[in-house]
Amino acid sequence: MKVAITGATGLIGTALTGALRAEGHDVVALSRKDAMVGDVPTTVWDPATSELPAEARDADALVNLAGAGISDGRWSASHRRAIIDSRVMTARRLVEAIRDRAPGTFISGSAIGYYGPGESPVDEASPPGADFLAGVCVQWEAEAVKASGLTRLVLLRTGIVLSRDGGALPKLLFPARLGAGGPLGSGRQWQSWVHIADEVGLIKHLLTTTSVSGPVNATAPNPVRQAELASALGQVLHRPAKLPTPAFAVRVLLGGAADIALTGQRVLPAVALRSGYEFVYPEIVPALRQLVG
Repeated sequence: MKVAITGATGLIGTALTGALRAEGHDVVALSRKDAMVGDVPTTVWDPATSELPAEARDADALVNLAGAGISDGRWSASHRRAIIDSRVMTARRLVEAIRDRAPGTFISGSAIGYYGPGESPVDEASPPGADFLAGVCVQWEAEAVKASGLTRLVLLRTGIVLSRDGGALPKLLFPARLGAGGPLGSGRQWQSWVHIADEVGLIKHLLTTTSVSGPVNATAPNPVRQAELASALGQVLHRPAKLPTPAFAVRVLLGGAADIALTGQRVLPAVALRSGYEFVYPEIVPALRQLVG
């Protein structure tokens, strides 16, 4: 299978590229920068200034993982604009390419921010929220949905990806190893997480499971409250994890992603489970033990 991946140098894109290459697939790694993703050189592409490169136009599948980092600093007006534009423009360019030559599958990244913060469990049938991240996801998905009818479209709503190579986990590890990794804020907020192995495993599952289309939540089936996550991390590291971190310190630590950590969502992967995907790490303690234990 030939798979074109946008955002290939990111956390998920790097892991996915490596996994697909290990299975013998041909990968076109699209990125705004000239780099190597494992043994694959990137095909430089800026969707704001050019059409999809020819190398990617005959791919069997497109996987769109591009977008400015949510946690890359404060959510200033300019950064909010970049978060929106980088996602909307990439999806728009990919749909334009699909109109010329449609691949068999288009997996377009989104996020569980679509649902907005809340206590109640939500799944793919739940409506969107009303905060900034929900608005970003609604606009992002609206562009991708224009490919409906041209190809099999999957809207991949990813949760908090746990990986030793980036994302939220390394930011939590430093205070946790010092014994100061207690709950963030109240600790009552839900954290809908997914191990990087399951994020990649689910994408591979979706590439070949042709019966699945539409929204798919990429989250473990057992979300935890933030205090439970902190306790699990302390357990794995053999460190105390009771001293809470006040909200203002969380904002210093996590930047824009603090809103996600302090409010939380209880998101369930109903479609993934119905489609037969078996999570390798459905529980938080074994997931953390594999990553950092």
